[in-house]
Amino acid sequence: MESPASPAKPGPAVLSIGDPEREPADKRWCEKVTVGFHNTGGTAVRSGTVTLGTHIIGALGIDWATVESAEKLPAPIAPGARKEKTWTVCVDAWRVPLGMHVETRDVSVRFE
Repeated sequence: MESPASPAKPGPAVLSIGDPEREPADKRWCEKVTVGFHNTGGTAVRSGTVTLGTHIIGALGIDWATVESAEKLPAPIAPGARKEKTWTVCVDAWRVPLGMHVETRDVSVRFE
């Protein structure tokens, strides 16, 4: 007689991050950034931090600087679930003189 299969232990959370989708905001030193998250692991993501890298771009397309900002991860994210969050990301106004703009291109996540 075979014994019933023991339940599988859930694996760790595995969070994939979508590319940031950017929209203009009402000031040139701000923009609205939407990021999608998908937990393909076996455990819920309970908390974490999203770090956004915002590039300051000159009139001729030169990348002058990158400013990082941190936001809370939209947790919890259950196994198999997808979540999306939009943040208004701003840098100091003095960093973006007339003719320049910002582009949030980099996203990284630390989670538990």
